[in-house]
Amino acid sequence: MRKKVTNILLLVLIQAISVSVFAAVEPTVPVIDVDEKVSEPLDSGLGWQLMKSLPMGKSGKSIHMVLINHSQYTDKTIYSAAINRLCRSEKEFCRIRFWSNKRFLPEKASMTPLQYKELKAEYTFNSAAGILQTQWSCSVDPDKSHCVEH
Repeated sequence: MRKKVTNILLLVLIQAISVSVFAAVEPTVPVIDVDEKVSEPLDSGLGWQLMKSLPMGKSGKSIHMVLINHSQYTDKTIYSAAINRLCRSEKEFCRIRFWSNKRFLPEKASMTPLQYKELKAEYTFNSAAGILQTQWSCSVDPDKSHCVEH
């Protein structure tokens, strides 16, 4: 009889412990706010991500702000991949500015001197003006004949 009582008490104790342990574990399923607006993901590729596209005044044109992976910011093929992806359908105008540090991305098309200093490259295509150029920071391309010292 004592053995049965001991076994029953042991089972009750194990059950109480397991209930309290599992009750303390919170579900890991994320809560989704149904009123939250879902936006399309921004373009990105290996080593780069479009962070925002800012309007250029009332022209209807935009400047794309791209973040380059800091450990790869000297790899010009990453810039080329971003340019090809973002400008492939643009027949008249495309402008992209590149940074490797997110905190220097401007909130508007104009830049502060520090944001300009941290700019790694700027690509401009304007068919009306006959412009197709990429300006490099000297930290990306140290050749003084190709780079702009900020």
